[in-house]
Amino acid sequence: MSTYRVAQVSVPDGTFELVEREVPSPGRGQVLVAVEACGVCHSDALFVSGALPGVTFPDVPGHEIAGRIEELGAGTEDRGWRTGDRVAVGWFGGSCGHCVPCREGDFVVCENLQVPGWTYDGGFGDKVLVPVDALARIPEGLAAGDAGPMACAGVTTYNGLRRSSARPGDLVAVLGLGGLGHLGVQYAAAMGFETVGIARGAEKADFAKRLGAHHYVDSTSGTPVAEALQSLGGAKVVLATAGHSEAITATVEGLAPRGELVVIGADTEPLGISPVQLLMSGRVVRGHPSGTAKDVEDTMAFSALHGIRPMTESVPLEQADEAYRKMLSGRARFRMVLTPG
Repeated sequence: MSTYRVAQVSVPDGTFELVEREVPSPGRGQVLVAVEACGVCHSDALFVSGALPGVTFPDVPGHEIAGRIEELGAGTEDRGWRTGDRVAVGWFGGSCGHCVPCREGDFVVCENLQVPGWTYDGGFGDKVLVPVDALARIPEGLAAGDAGPMACAGVTTYNGLRRSSARPGDLVAVLGLGGLGHLGVQYAAAMGFETVGIARGAEKADFAKRLGAHHYVDSTSGTPVAEALQSLGGAKVVLATAGHSEAITATVEGLAPRGELVVIGADTEPLGISPVQLLMSGRVVRGHPSGTAKDVEDTMAFSALHGIRPMTESVPLEQADEAYRKMLSGRARFRMVLTPG
């Protein structure tokens, strides 16, 4: 019997343990992927804690997966994939194809969206079974440890910017310089936006500039963030990567007329925005989900072209619990990546 390892939690908020399982054969429409790297995302906490409906235990999280196709299931032969192909799988782990959003081609908001670690075992292991429509092809020159985080953190920030109302030359602010934000600043600069980094502490100014930011706003300086943005002419777009509703709210008055607040940082607390703040200047607030497998491919291609990479710390699968705790504490700089091999 052939086996593989997974890092799982057996109870909500439990400690990760390594266990061995029998290697499964892919079913119809599935592929078996040999995992080479898997990023540890803050959203994994939603699964580990059992905070989302439908999470079952033991749970194997991980939705920033990079690896190689090991075996193809029935019904995948005509999809253009071959064993050995390098692939990434992110938050978008497959769609149903028959709900209204899917029939309209908006697969990432599928009413029955599959997410690794939530609806099936994720990438904290040596292997993972995934639906074939979740696969994104990794371009040459992009290492597995970089491609994994691109499948969630990367595509969310890249897609959030490219689908926004901003155009090259516009002032675009990125709130937060963490796992999402440090990529967001790089993408914004590469897209030709006049880029503003917003974070806590004057000491982060140099880091923001190294990422490509043209301006830096210290949210602890005493000058309101909105006032600082207006002094630069007002932001066409604020990409809110920080999962902190109060900090997100503080940027709204910094938007230019018809400006857009794109929220990708998750928080359960409500935003403190009044209708008047939106009405008088025609401002827009919208949430942005991750992206489809094709969006992930676009993100990786753009990243490879412009030399954009996530900042990562790689650790072996055996240290999954330590990596998860480090991410949860905010000490990770900026993506913990598990390497099963």
